[in-house]
Amino acid sequence: MEQLLVALDVDTADQALELSEQLAHLAGGFKIGSRLFTSEGPDFVQKMSGRGHRIFLDLKYHDIPSTVADSVRAASDLGVWMLTLHTSGGSKMLAAAKEAAIKTSTSPLLVGVTVLTSFDKESLSQLGVTRPINQQVEHLATLAAQSGIDGVVASPLEAARIRSKCGDHFKIVTPGIRLRNTQTVNDDQVRVVGPREALNAGSDYLVVGRPIIAAPDPQAAAAAICFHSEDR
Repeated sequence: MEQLLVALDVDTADQALELSEQLAHLAGGFKIGSRLFTSEGPDFVQKMSGRGHRIFLDLKYHDIPSTVADSVRAASDLGVWMLTLHTSGGSKMLAAAKEAAIKTSTSPLLVGVTVLTSFDKESLSQLGVTRPINQQVEHLATLAAQSGIDGVVASPLEAARIRSKCGDHFKIVTPGIRLRNTQTVNDDQVRVVGPREALNAGSDYLVVGRPIIAAPDPQAAAAAICFHSEDR
């Protein structure tokens, strides 16, 4: 399923390669986050993209505009298809990242993190944000759209509001996808829904990690996600 992006949240290249071989026929791409990138580095990202996999590099860049622009160019050189940055970095940072991306040979998609799906009202309050989560997500998604980047990462619970506000062309990437009765151990996702509900709400891509990679049979778990995404 093209919309399914499997999060390779593992420690080693061997583990990630084994999972990618098992799941390549079911997944539309693979997410490499800070855990795997820290242990295996950019060479592994390049190796995966060289095998023809769409790689979603989830390092959530957040720095001064020139540094983020340089990071985007470096990610493009690795063959990355899509990458994340924090919308809270502001419009100048987001615009600089997009300008850098379109000048590369691969022009990776840029999606901005709005509010992490592990956050709740209290988490935002600790950061001094007083508006409700859905309003904060909508505010940051609008900022991302106005800055010219391709989309956002947001909870499926906010996908419909973002789609309505930012239009059909705007990409919405949603983590926090769970089938009923499949909450995993040490699961820190708070705002979650099922795959079909997320797609119906307007999500373009579903990022799924532990429910697949920690399952006794990752192929069966991925197939179940795909099945429950059909017949929308």
